[in-house]
Amino acid sequence: MERQKLAYAYALLAVFMWSTVASAFKLSLKYFNYLNLLFYASLTSLIVLFSVLLYQGKLSMLSSSSIRNSAFLGLINPFLYYMILFKAYSLLPAQEAQALNYTWPIMLALLSIPFLKQKIGLKRILGVFMSFFGVLIIATRGDLLSLNFRSPLGTLLGLGSAIIWASYWILNLKDERDDVVRLFLNFAFGFIYIALFILLFGELQFGIKGLVGSIYVGLFEMGITFLVWHKALSLSETTAQVANLIYLTPFLSLILIHFIVGEEILASTLLGLVFIVGGIIMGRKG
Repeated sequence: MERQKLAYAYALLAVFMWSTVASAFKLSLKYFNYLNLLFYASLTSLIVLFSVLLYQGKLSMLSSSSIRNSAFLGLINPFLYYMILFKAYSLLPAQEAQALNYTWPIMLALLSIPFLKQKIGLKRILGVFMSFFGVLIIATRGDLLSLNFRSPLGTLLGLGSAIIWASYWILNLKDERDDVVRLFLNFAFGFIYIALFILLFGELQFGIKGLVGSIYVGLFEMGITFLVWHKALSLSETTAQVANLIYLTPFLSLILIHFIVGEEILASTLLGLVFIVGGIIMGRKG
């Protein structure tokens, strides 16, 4: 029982840390553009993951790890995934961007049909429609009949980030490498990609406030929180006992967005998020 209580403590800590990052994204983007936010956050995560490898004595495992896999996976995450996600946050209110990104379990269910040969039942189909109805509510701010989107590009990018994350999750299923080793190498290649991209197409920015925000994102979105969540799963008697706590994340995030970013949380956002999460839960039961 004490072990399970510890698992819940780790899980709730991870949920809280993930709940803060939408606010951190939005605030950081006031001082850095989306490319620089990704650059500094990826660098921070890379340093954190290297430190963990050093502490765990796993540096020797790097030489036997597949470089080819990491070169490809690093292109997907962190490079493409976060570049698209941060751009979505720059175009949309934080409450809308985080809700659209949270559709990734639905995208995962859809992608599992062709790539994992999974069958989809009636409950899953209904869950998909329920979640996308929630997306429509959020994107139109409740004005469903007009289909007037605040930012069509931002909406597409928010949904696109969910598709990319779901794809990354599927590709990792067959990767049997140590979690920290895999993450470190993926982020090493991802950092190289973003550095080259800024060198060729952007400009490196510097500022204390933007840097602090980027470091926070690198620590609690890309680095430490994954390790805390993994610890919770390893301590729990079953993954379901702690996995269901993840549904608290988007709702807690809305509260923080309101008080930290200062956004007025719209009824349409809350209602749409209820439909999205409800669809995800229905899909899991199906």
